[in-house]
Amino acid sequence: MKRRLAREIIVQSLYQMEMNDVEVTEAVDMLIEEAADENEIERVITDEIELKAYVVTHVNGVWEHKMAIDDMLEHYLKGWQMSRLSRVDRQILRLATFEMIFASDVPAKVSVNEAIDLAKHFGTEDSGKFVNGVLGKMIQDVDTLRAEL
Repeated sequence: MKRRLAREIIVQSLYQMEMNDVEVTEAVDMLIEEAADENEIERVITDEIELKAYVVTHVNGVWEHKMAIDDMLEHYLKGWQMSRLSRVDRQILRLATFEMIFASDVPAKVSVNEAIDLAKHFGTEDSGKFVNGVLGKMIQDVDTLRAEL
């Protein structure tokens, strides 16, 4: 399973859930089907069951811990509020924070780098720099944040 594809689907699922008030499985199923059908970049999904399980677990994790994640992010958003962020940047920051603080299967540096790449791909011209700035500050406090849970 390619985690890059999984992260893309996770961010898109979180976006769908926030925008359209849909359930996890509805958002994930639609996006996995869409990813499987999009073959313009020769993307082949051979492990759909494993991919779906990973995506659903992470989307549920982000959604379950959303308040705690948003509270953490507010601390690192100097001069910004979560409600003022673009929806895409907000979902990317939530996923990266979930991976760094609540999930143990990804090193924090990898989460940050992946979030920056996702922001460059899905966000605005400045999204990559913005995400890097926020998560760059947060990664310094990862151990403390984990201990406070």
